[in-house]
Amino acid sequence: MSDMLRAPAEIKYAEELDWLESVDDGPKPFSWRLSPKMVRLFILGSERADGLDREIPQKWFGDRSLVERAVVTLASDRGLLLIGDPGTGKSWLAELLAAAICRSSTLVVQGTAGTTEDHIKYSWNVSMVIAKGQSRDSMIPSPIMTAMETGAIGRFEELTRSTSDVQDALISILSEKYISVPELDSDSIVFAKPGFSIIATANSRDRGVNDLSSALKRRFNFVRIPVVTNRKSEAEIVRFRTEELLRRHRIELDVPPTLLDVLLQSFADLRASAAAAGSDDEKLESALSSAEQIGVLEDAILHSNFFGERELTARALASSLVGSLARREPEDLAILNKYLHGVVEPRSKEQGGSWPEFLEGGRDAIATLS
Repeated sequence: MSDMLRAPAEIKYAEELDWLESVDDGPKPFSWRLSPKMVRLFILGSERADGLDREIPQKWFGDRSLVERAVVTLASDRGLLLIGDPGTGKSWLAELLAAAICRSSTLVVQGTAGTTEDHIKYSWNVSMVIAKGQSRDSMIPSPIMTAMETGAIGRFEELTRSTSDVQDALISILSEKYISVPELDSDSIVFAKPGFSIIATANSRDRGVNDLSSALKRRFNFVRIPVVTNRKSEAEIVRFRTEELLRRHRIELDVPPTLLDVLLQSFADLRASAAAAGSDDEKLESALSSAEQIGVLEDAILHSNFFGERELTARALASSLVGSLARREPEDLAILNKYLHGVVEPRSKEQGGSWPEFLEGGRDAIATLS
């Protein structure tokens, strides 16, 4: 695992999954490695009432009912579509579900404008076809076909980014549970084994890019993942991801709780401003999600570690916030400047603490980018 820049969940949490499997006596659908209750516990963490001999940490922070609905959907062999704003943890939840259910989360198709039917069905090894002709040996199965053949979970990221032809190809896979290979004379149908299902993700902001057909919608159960706005939950998410970041980069640097509060409050302020805005020009292009908060904090930590005094400061945090959120010029810079002068400046005078330094760092960052 030390040789991997980012280990998939089934490798990262292998020891934990092994232990859960060893103590799991609950009923398991199909060929699942864990029972639905243990899948939920692996994702949301254990509680004292669970009666386990060890603590299982929480890995995804969200509503319990959303995870339960996702697990029930996969247990019914229907497709699962996780939909929500960018940065709400859809892909991470999909990865955790696949890792817990079948110990394989890497059978992934990335939806783009260039995704074709070959990416979700199969293609051919040209050199082998020339040498020996078309056969199962010369066929290159897609991640979805591999999931079908092994009874595993296939993942489709950014479903609405792919074209209608690609989306339509999923309909027969989800309903018939097989892929026909007309190029072969024999063994020309690949049937899905029990346990196969598809977890797809879609950004709600992509609505209208390539809308799903009603036929495809009927073959998915929708689970909508909301933006986390609860202050306590959001703090837990940011803290959890930050600790992972520090371990991965082997950085020994403290994140003062006061600066975490400044970051959380800043995003809360900017969300409130976006909600009150009269037009898109008055809103930041950023979705202001928890993932973007983590990105801001990561940037500030790395900058402080490599170019600062190995200590996170309010100035570095403000500089990272401006640099990460100012994507349109001059619109986003004007919005951030208005926020600094209208909200942060009065607050720095009234509350003091880290806010004056945060204000100064934000102003300097805007002046540099302007």
